[in-house]
Amino acid sequence: MKKKVTGIGGIFFKVKDPNKTKEWYAKNLGLVTNEYGSVFEFKTAEAEDLAYLNWSPMKEDTTYFEPSKKEFMVNYRVENIEDLVAELKSNGVTILDEITSYEYGKFVHVLDPDGNNIELWEPIDSSFTRLYGGKTTK
Repeated sequence: MKKKVTGIGGIFFKVKDPNKTKEWYAKNLGLVTNEYGSVFEFKTAEAEDLAYLNWSPMKEDTTYFEPSKKEFMVNYRVENIEDLVAELKSNGVTILDEITSYEYGKFVHVLDPDGNNIELWEPIDSSFTRLYGGKTTK
């Protein structure tokens, strides 16, 4: 069976003051924070390599979740994003943008049947290892 989603890649949510929220989580729950939130480090079930999940409080007026009106967005780790997008298109799924590539992976946004903006991410985890050098939540 061909894999599609391999895990959660990130949790993004709206707050009044992202910096205050990050400070609270760092002080009270021990999260190691950065400008975007906190990067959680883990090992996948199939590999010894490190993998990452991003936790990100965002300003409540962010437009990043649009066209969804929800206060959150979930990012899913996926494999073969190009093939997955082609399959989603053939299934009539609304694709919100083109696949974009960064040093840490490829991204695309789609809508689920409830109007939630979902971010799909084909990660390059080794980039996070270089970027954050162990400054992660473990």
